[in-house]
Amino acid sequence: MRSRLSVAAATFVLAACARTQVVQGPCAKVNGADVCTWGEMKGDAITSFGATIPLTAIKNAPASVPMAWPPVAEAAIALPDAVRLATGYQLLTIYWEPGGHPPATFAVPHWDFHFYSLSAAQLAALSCADSAKPAVLPANYVLPDMAIPGVGMLAGLCVPQMGMHSLPGADMTATAPFHASMVIGYYHQQPVFVEPMLAHATLLAAKSFELDVPTIPGQASGVHTPAHFRADYDSAAAAYRFAFSTAAAGTK
Repeated sequence: MRSRLSVAAATFVLAACARTQVVQGPCAKVNGADVCTWGEMKGDAITSFGATIPLTAIKNAPASVPMAWPPVAEAAIALPDAVRLATGYQLLTIYWEPGGHPPATFAVPHWDFHFYSLSAAQLAALSCADSAKPAVLPANYVLPDMAIPGVGMLAGLCVPQMGMHSLPGADMTATAPFHASMVIGYYHQQPVFVEPMLAHATLLAAKSFELDVPTIPGQASGVHTPAHFRADYDSAAAAYRFAFSTAAAGTK
């Protein structure tokens, strides 16, 4: 009888360890809708993290925004503590670009969703005074200097309170309007964010899609690059679930 009870207890513990649970983070209003961060856990391990983006936050975006430098975020939302401890990612910032920006392929209305391995205080202090670029980029990525009308030359496309922007080389030379691109951000020669940059039209289509996340050399200790990105659209909730799946520590 005792051995049967031990087996039953062990089975219960294993089942509990395998159970998936969602850890909720804070929410912030974006165009009148609640955008919320979260992490998904299996046992003690984070298996994915991201944010829920109601479609109304996208649909209610204004046609124009006042010019500001540096640009003003629509929201800055902390990721749950469990995500920060497991992956090193701490903060989501959201920017709406109604007029787009150079180069030509990105000159369409779009959204920037930056997932940072920096705290809010570290991000606020990021000035672009350091123009040093990383020694190695992800494969087939570029980190150009670019002149922005009304602003000037940006070394490594560095924006204060954002960081440098490295993009797939194929996107930089494309002429057709883009749909979705995975941007990798840098400062002090280290990766500091991963960013799904998404066309407004892509999100208005209310359809699921996914993007590859490249292998990112030079990550700081304790920061683990996500393995993949999915934007799953839930028609019942009328919302996207932006999810980065995690890789085992040290695999990227």
